[in-house]
Amino acid sequence: MAALRAERICKSFRGLFKRKEVLHQVSLSIEEGEVFGILGPNGAGKTTLMSIFSTLIRPDDGRLEVLGFDALRDTHAVRERINISSGNPNFPWSLTVRENLNHSGMLYGLYGRDLARSVDEAISSFGLEAHVDSKFETLSTGLKQRVSLAKSILNRPEILFLDEPTSGLDPEMAMKTRALIHRIYQEEKMTVVLTTHYMPEAEELCDRIAFLREGKLIALGTPGELKRALKIGDRIFIDYEGEIDPMCLRIIPGVMDVRHSRGRVEVVFDRTEGTLGGIIRAFVGAEILDMGLEKPDLEDVFLELAR
Repeated sequence: MAALRAERICKSFRGLFKRKEVLHQVSLSIEEGEVFGILGPNGAGKTTLMSIFSTLIRPDDGRLEVLGFDALRDTHAVRERINISSGNPNFPWSLTVRENLNHSGMLYGLYGRDLARSVDEAISSFGLEAHVDSKFETLSTGLKQRVSLAKSILNRPEILFLDEPTSGLDPEMAMKTRALIHRIYQEEKMTVVLTTHYMPEAEELCDRIAFLREGKLIALGTPGELKRALKIGDRIFIDYEGEIDPMCLRIIPGVMDVRHSRGRVEVVFDRTEGTLGGIIRAFVGAEILDMGLEKPDLEDVFLELAR
């Protein structure tokens, strides 16, 4: 069942001289229980789309259904069931961590024992016990991000929106934050929608990925599907002496592309059973001098789609 379904979403903003279209007819669906990534270069419309999905802004045109509700009509019902964490968290600076979480919990209708339990659980989940009485303005960037993530699970949302969750964090803190996100997903069984510029993060966390460019959805699928569609598979480089027939390589099941120059072959292939062995056997009449293997990652997909 779809947790979110968007149809032909459009959005533009008024500029100094004319309106600038930020999203153009974006249609996609996000299934319950999946981690869904929204990727794209700067200015692609990622944050605008996330803001529309989380009901912070309204589209100019299109339909949006969230958890079975018409999100443009039943906005309050949707907001009760979702939450969001931004990469640039903004809380009342003069309040302590606990005071901020209490305040946020009350905005979601939590009071008394339910509020106290939810706040305590969020503090424990993100290791904030030593900082509960610290004012928000005194916290490091990483701690502020953890407070934002703690806030985002107070109401046990059915969909959690994460906008650049590791933005501005050092590598160690970013790794810890990704581990926390993965744990939330595993323990709470919620749907997670995230934007990120960091490709290893998307590859580590996301089941499926939508890629935006200039406000248009240009690709959608699992990381593996996107690599195969763009012919971005494993690459094997073989230097050899003798004679080979490149056509024999092209007909091997799983081979996606072959580039041949005198004494050197580059083969792009989908790692299926028997493919690598078939490639090596094609050199039975030649002498292999050297070989190397490169595995693709999501950054290769990003660079190809961003062109």
